[in-house]
Amino acid sequence: MATGSPYFDDLRCQSEVINPPRNEDCTDIGEHMNGLAQHTTKPNATVSSSVRELLECPVCLNAMYPPIHQCSNGHTLCSGCKPRVHNRCPTCRHELGNIRCLALEKVAASLELPCKYQSFGCIGIIPYYSKLKHESECSFRPYNCPYAGSECTVIGDIPYLVAHLKDDHKVDMHVGSTFNHRYVKANPHEVENATWMLTVFSCFGQYFCLHFEAFQLGMAPVYIAFLRFLGDDETAKNFSYSLEVGGNGRKMIWQGVPRSVRDSHRKL
Repeated sequence: MATGSPYFDDLRCQSEVINPPRNEDCTDIGEHMNGLAQHTTKPNATVSSSVRELLECPVCLNAMYPPIHQCSNGHTLCSGCKPRVHNRCPTCRHELGNIRCLALEKVAASLELPCKYQSFGCIGIIPYYSKLKHESECSFRPYNCPYAGSECTVIGDIPYLVAHLKDDHKVDMHVGSTFNHRYVKANPHEVENATWMLTVFSCFGQYFCLHFEAFQLGMAPVYIAFLRFLGDDETAKNFSYSLEVGGNGRKMIWQGVPRSVRDSHRKL
């Protein structure tokens, strides 16, 4: 929510649950996922480091996907790096031509690998050519720190980020579904420097981040407040919130659904 009103001196946030997930539903899902994991985990899924090295591009060091190119001596590289080496093999300097390494592509198609977010709890074993797509959508992939003021690069799961925000960024921690903040300024038409704050509050067994910012945009002061959910977007849709802004006898109320912290501060 954004407003150019100079009377942005009283902000109230209230969060509520829309169709909260029931405990028995969560149990059923957990049992289903455990059964799926037992089905997909295979004893021969471990891939030796030598095979992984064969599938690693010697230029960018990333995993290779079709079309995989090779020179006349059998050295391989990915299709993205071929233009970068000016059609010369980076290993032996022979001309690459348009030879595809079909054998290596078939080897890759037969592989199944663990998700790279295994350490965060993902137990899936993924076909090689589906691995990138799975990891881009994996529900266990870590979250970026939502602290906007420092471009923090810390990532982790929700409990880790909550502790990080509290201990390292010293943000205000609040328990409950309502929160009041008073922003007092002698002349609200003037915002010399960007001012912002982040408050984390816990309610309904979840964590939410309330952002408030004040900055100058051209000649006008701008005041922004929005709420983000510490979790995925699907769970965020179970909640709603309202922001009430008032000052000098006027009041404005905004109601909405919180966005996930998967969406960056800049995007919001």
